[in-house]
Amino acid sequence: MKMKTLRIVLAGIALGMMASCGSADDDVSLNLNLDGDLGLGKPADNCLNFGSNDLILSIQDQYTTLPGKVSVFFRVSDATGNPVAGLTADQFTIYEQGRNDACFNTISASESQARISSNSQIFTNHTLLVLDLSNSVLSTSLNELKSASASFIDNVMPAVASESYQMGIYWFDGEDKLHELHPLTASKADLQAAIASITTGISNDPSTDLYGAVIKSTDKATALIEASAKNNTIGGASVVIFTDGTDQASRYTEDKALEKVDKANSNISFFTIGLGSEIDSAVLEAIGKTYSVFAGNKEELEVTFNQLSQKVSERANSYYLFEYCSPKRDGSGESNLVIQVNRGAQQGAVQTRFNATGFTGGCQ
Repeated sequence: MKMKTLRIVLAGIALGMMASCGSADDDVSLNLNLDGDLGLGKPADNCLNFGSNDLILSIQDQYTTLPGKVSVFFRVSDATGNPVAGLTADQFTIYEQGRNDACFNTISASESQARISSNSQIFTNHTLLVLDLSNSVLSTSLNELKSASASFIDNVMPAVASESYQMGIYWFDGEDKLHELHPLTASKADLQAAIASITTGISNDPSTDLYGAVIKSTDKATALIEASAKNNTIGGASVVIFTDGTDQASRYTEDKALEKVDKANSNISFFTIGLGSEIDSAVLEAIGKTYSVFAGNKEELEVTFNQLSQKVSERANSYYLFEYCSPKRDGSGESNLVIQVNRGAQQGAVQTRFNATGFTGGCQ
């Protein structure tokens, strides 16, 4: 039977080992993965002889849609956890195994059409930019921070506004509060205007409640992902924290802050930017477990923010929606599916399963 379409969709932001093949869940909808390197998937069957994975495909969600479409949403990283963005349809190979197959059969590329298109209907990505506006920043490096933040917004936000990609700006000082400078928005201009509005008189408490900011921003990111799930979309979030010092308020402990980060949803990424010689780089690296950068002085701040913006964008763009019209038909039962990706000498694969109940021709 001829497969009519094959679509791999790039979003613009995660099974134990089994030697034998299994069967699939029927029409899974937004069964969001929270843990595990391969997420909802498992290693590819040994009969394919792929060997170890250089690239990790972590399935976040999977579902089927009549008359015969199979959809798998996943992210790709290398073996050290770095996101892999910019993959194209021709770098993926799809294998199916039905109940009459000893091993897997390749879904022929000559019988399919591959394309990249938007998946904003099922994926939302939020960036929380969290700025230290304690007295030391306001009195010595505010202009440089504003310039660097404006550049960060310009680099991270899409050129064409999309409601599926939003940023909010927050700030902290010594108060037990994460102040909102601007709520989540898709408008780059509004974010830039919010940064421009910061003045030296914005804060009433010269201390630094860094650990409180970490805890509160993580809670906000968690709530955003949970809200996305309730709206039948998959959410990813990036928490980006800037500071020029250490926690001085002592309202919350380092252990509580790091525990909050360590136990956060796996679709939340954590980035930190440190400025100057008074920071604790080890603590900031632990908080920014996805990526951390440091500027030795305020003149280096914009370059450092730009460096981080690339990492934030790569993370958001390492999510992919793979969709294809299966040649399996109603009555064929459950089938196994393997998605393999090749990037130069690197390869990775993940196996899952689906139920073809109700499948007919006419899928597009």
